[in-house]
Amino acid sequence: MVQQLLTHDEFKSLVLGAAEGKLVVVDFWASWCGPCVRIAPAYVKLAEANPEALFFKVDVDANSETSEKEEINCMPTFKFFKNGVQIDKLEGASEQHLEALIAKHK
Repeated sequence: MVQQLLTHDEFKSLVLGAAEGKLVVVDFWASWCGPCVRIAPAYVKLAEANPEALFFKVDVDANSETSEKEEINCMPTFKFFKNGVQIDKLEGASEQHLEALIAKHK
């Protein structure tokens, strides 16, 4: 299941405060971004296929505080976290690269 993070406090609590060793993937997206909308169903399928990881979405317009603090410059940007630390990043809507990074880090 993919959860939308509406505030920076939610981001800090659920992403940075996730259980030790748990992979957390965050999709920074925008409703007006064509590639973001196109990859969304694949992101949901990857979340369903990888229940051991946590999957979140951050709308860069609705939650601008988080997108600014995370220095998001293009959409979509996928950030990967473990133990409250960013361990990888993917800019762009490549389903193959996204799947490969999830496999690499889980």
